[in-house]
Amino acid sequence: MSKPEKPIQLKHLAMASNDPDKSREFFENVLGWSVAGVVASRNANGFYMTDGNINLAILKFRNGPAAGKEFPQGYVGLHHVGFQCEDIQGMVNSFKANGYEPRHDVNLAQGLGMNPAKDNAEYKMSGPENIMIDISERGWVGTSTYKTLD
Repeated sequence: MSKPEKPIQLKHLAMASNDPDKSREFFENVLGWSVAGVVASRNANGFYMTDGNINLAILKFRNGPAAGKEFPQGYVGLHHVGFQCEDIQGMVNSFKANGYEPRHDVNLAQGLGMNPAKDNAEYKMSGPENIMIDISERGWVGTSTYKTLD
């Protein structure tokens, strides 16, 4: 499979946190980032923070399957990275052609699929070194490339 014509942009990072409020305060007060959204779901609580270019999810996971089997209960730190693309199916095909498979376990637990109407996450894939990767056509709230629904 050939390389993309232009680089696929990193637009999202997610960190697991035991104290999302304290982490949010750090990004607001120390780095000057702003809250782009609040996460309050059956899977996690937390915040979406942004500097205008990158979206950072600060997440306290509420259940193991949503976090992923590789993350023990109480894990804190980098959780996954997210890339915005023009063609999600093409990106999935590229991942698979290069030996990286969908994370069906997490996609199922979080109710994800290749659905651009889903806010801030569309599809999870495996990546190098077992890093979990989000791919999205719509992008993430607070970034300059986020696509709102008409």
